[in-house]
Amino acid sequence: METAGLSLSRDSAVPLSEQIYRGLRSAIGDGRLPAGGKLPSSRRLAGALEVSRNTVTAAYELLVAEGVVTVRPGAAPRIAETLPRMPTEARDGPPPERSALSQRGQRAAANPWAATGRITGGRLEPGTPALDCFPRDAWGRCLRRAARTIPSAGLFYDQPSGLTVLKEVLARYLAAERGVRARSDTILITPSTQAGLSLLATCLADPGDTVWLEDPGYLGARAAFTTAGLRIAAMPVDEHGADVSAMADPAMPPRLIYVTPSHQYPMGARMPLPRRLALLETARRSGAVVLEDDYDSEFLFEGRPVAALQGLAEGTEAIYLGTFAKSMIPGLRLAYMVVPPHLVAPLAAAQRAAGLYAGAIPQAALADFIDGGLFRAHLKRIRTLYRTRGRFLAGALRAALGNRVQVADPVGGVQLAARFAGGVDDRRLADAVNARGFGVAALSAYALEADARGLVIGFASATQADAAACVAAVAAALDAQRSG
Repeated sequence: METAGLSLSRDSAVPLSEQIYRGLRSAIGDGRLPAGGKLPSSRRLAGALEVSRNTVTAAYELLVAEGVVTVRPGAAPRIAETLPRMPTEARDGPPPERSALSQRGQRAAANPWAATGRITGGRLEPGTPALDCFPRDAWGRCLRRAARTIPSAGLFYDQPSGLTVLKEVLARYLAAERGVRARSDTILITPSTQAGLSLLATCLADPGDTVWLEDPGYLGARAAFTTAGLRIAAMPVDEHGADVSAMADPAMPPRLIYVTPSHQYPMGARMPLPRRLALLETARRSGAVVLEDDYDSEFLFEGRPVAALQGLAEGTEAIYLGTFAKSMIPGLRLAYMVVPPHLVAPLAAAQRAAGLYAGAIPQAALADFIDGGLFRAHLKRIRTLYRTRGRFLAGALRAALGNRVQVADPVGGVQLAARFAGGVDDRRLADAVNARGFGVAALSAYALEADARGLVIGFASATQADAAACVAAVAAALDAQRSG
């Protein structure tokens, strides 16, 4: 047992002491070195292996710490009589399979975006703002100022639902710009709208409860509701957005109703006032809570915005959700929701329990950015740019594809839906276009029951060259699919 069966590699990146430790551990684990047996002294083993004594001592100390080896003064090291359970990698045969995911884990791990064919980071990816227009210098100044001046209380754990300074700024902004009835103490700051939806689905509904979801609709909402074990009922969408009248006399009344009324995702419709009022009345009758996702209302290209559902609601049947992922950048990881007063405390407690904190310094910087007028200036600049880019893309699609495509000039937002007829396989189409470096999405993947075939294409970052290249790729893929 002079070298204990060890073989060292001097060229390996693994330190020699680690090699000795692993070799002895493996030999003990598989029985080549029996329990209770002696090991060479550190001096003898170091001489046999031609390494320093400290190297061997370091390996022995690791084995002692694990309870695999015992050392007594004046005696040779011994392998423990009763060995601790060794990991499966040291045993014969393949390791057993890991524990299976729970049903909830399987639902959470499912990727609803995979079916879209969308490539994250591809050009013209839907839902993404123009990063080249982000005011980095102005934002950097706000961040530096926030880091220097933020109160100490904001740097600890005592404000899990967001900094008061940002809530106060948001309450004023939402009242002025969106007609939202909000106080600073009814706003919860979250890392994303997705986080807010997951929190609401968990806290406001039980597994098996019904949620009405726009069809086609936002995949993030579908993922949140599916993970929470809710039963999803498809709510049809037409040129005026979600049609609640198609859901009359449901066999199972909804617990939640999710809508994007200001700019339906992904079809782009704006819900008129009569339909908004009908939706709220339906929610009141059924006892449902409306989740109003106002994800990109800052980008309205024509007309005046219709008042938010939350501002029209007479009671507490609407929760308003917003995000800065489109108006600023997704990586900011800041969103918010305005909730009824009686839900503030339980939702804030649940938010803390789930660890859904947003960064304190970005919150303080954003409050400064909005309150100082920089946010409005930024929106004014990019709103004009997005309108120009969206209309150019829509016009280029119509010019190149003629009656093969149905696409209207976008009324807002950062993406548009181009619809195709004649049995087009839009998932194959998206794959073919994205093979050329784009990140467009298949429209059918957003549908539950609706027959929607087309592409969802982002235009916020679409230069004329990118838009023309994308249209050419779509035309070529359509021609190839039809000829094939």
